Amino acid sequence: MKAPAFAYAKPKSLDEALDLLERPGARILAGGQSLIPSLNMRLSAPELLVDINGLSALRGISLEQGVVRIGALTTHSEIEADERIRKHVPLLADAVVHVAHPAIRNRGTLGGSLALADPAAEYPACVLALKASIFVAGKKGERMVPAGEFFRGLFETAVGPGEIVTAVEFKAIGKDERSAFLELTRRHGDYAIVGLAAHKARESRFVFFGVGSTPFFAKQASQAATLEDAKAKLKGELEPAADLYHTSKTKLHLAGVLLERAWNTLSKPH
Repeated sequence: MKAPAFAYAKPKSLDEALDLLERPGARILAGGQSLIPSLNMRLSAPELLVDINGLSALRGISLEQGVVRIGALTTHSEIEADERIRKHVPLLADAVVHVAHPAIRNRGTLGGSLALADPAAEYPACVLALKASIFVAGKKGERMVPAGEFFRGLFETAVGPGEIVTAVEFKAIGKDERSAFLELTRRHGDYAIVGLAAHKARESRFVFFGVGSTPFFAKQASQAATLEDAKAKLKGELEPAADLYHTSKTKLHLAGVLLERAWNTLSKPH
């Protein structure tokens, strides 16, 4: 199938992009790795595509005063190749290699993934596990949304009409902190059957993805003192959504397997 007809604009500034987004039926085009297939399958029919790839201010990675800031238009491949990410945000570095395939990582962006909020995607779980700050810009200016408040429901986020995700900030990992990223797939590059982003600082945070409409922070399991207690509490708080191939019971079992692997990784001495 071919995409429906639409108008196209490529703004040269963020203000121009925000003006264009006020038009009826306007949609943002970033990496296009989710939007273009949905256009071709006639699942989306925007009247205007606002191509923000010319906004260089939304690209790049920086490290200042212990905070790593990543522009929303930074691609998966750029994140994968950056030594600052590997050193200071290792959870994201471990996750990015699981994102689809190289051709998609070359075009897909951090901001696009978060704005789409696919429940089986890797980045949403990572930002929630790391308590990242997500920056969103609109006509009234830029605002910061904590990751814990960003994901509202299935493909639903705190990004309002006419707003654009501009950047994400992560605190650089401390010397006594650890991260672990795990996912189970039928084949590498497929969507995860179940995935887990875990981080341990003063507290542990186990965030599962592929189990519901949003990434799921297993609060009770994260607060457990022992692995056995954590697995028991997980069974009481997580009710994974079944999919075409796996029952809820199977996914809960797999979530427990990943929890044990992550727990053991986070417990290893430095």
